Amino acid sequence: MIATLTGTVVEKLAELVIIDVNGVGYGLLVTAEDHGHLALEQTAKVYVYEHIRENTHDLFGFIQLETKALFELLLSVNGVGPKMALNMLSVGTADEVRAAIAGGDTKFMQSASGVGKRVAERVVVDLKDKVGLISTASADALFTSSNLASGDEAVQALVSLGYSSVDALSALSGVDPKLATADRIKEALKAKS
Repeated sequence: MIATLTGTVVEKLAELVIIDVNGVGYGLLVTAEDHGHLALEQTAKVYVYEHIRENTHDLFGFIQLETKALFELLLSVNGVGPKMALNMLSVGTADEVRAAIAGGDTKFMQSASGVGKRVAERVVVDLKDKVGLISTASADALFTSSNLASGDEAVQALVSLGYSSVDALSALSGVDPKLATADRIKEALKAKS
């Protein structure tokens, strides 16, 4: 199994990047975001996902391990193959895709080549609670919009009770932030029940 490759970027084609590792050129399918970041004649390290079928052996490369993890999450959805997952990750940054899934934005997901309404809905339903808020920028925007500080004890308490960050913020959005932490938690739990 190939986990990572470190070498020199020698060619960039449509969605394919060729990395020379000690004289061997590996062709990697990459997202549009990573394609833009990988510069010719520069050394790069990429995390690799291998997809082996009867007549092909495709390598998918990712600059960030988090993007590879999101790619693998997309693959866990019924009906989503590696090329479709790569297309979904190419419609925006990994954080934008994660935010679209967490926010239930099926239209954004449908903008990927080959993704229809049913697949987009399935991705959102299956992964909404699994993607979380990885991006601090997205998290800060959500905290700001709901008048919550990023160190909010009520949010942390709800997360420790099994809520996702998004659900915790959603539950607290209608609760008066001036209440004591314990009262805010109680109100949020009442609202969700």
